[in-house]
Amino acid sequence: MMYFFSMSASRLVGTDIAHAFLLATVGGLLHAGLGHVDYGLVLNLIVGSVPGVLIGSALSAKAPTSVLRTLIASLVLLSGIKLI
Repeated sequence: MMYFFSMSASRLVGTDIAHAFLLATVGGLLHAGLGHVDYGLVLNLIVGSVPGVLIGSALSAKAPTSVLRTLIASLVLLSGIKLI
């Protein structure tokens, strides 16, 4: 989205957070309805992810766009290589 729609990095981070929230909420509710939820694991994920989201969004608002574009592209590339 950063390259195709020329979004700023801070807007991309906000869009990603909103998308992740909706996706996790729907998926979590469906799995909870089926009884497939480990609530201890959910608590650990929330404790780890909330500070990460807050720190990441604060840093993305302060960092230069070129640095964020390079960092995000590098993380996507490394994730793709790891999947191979």
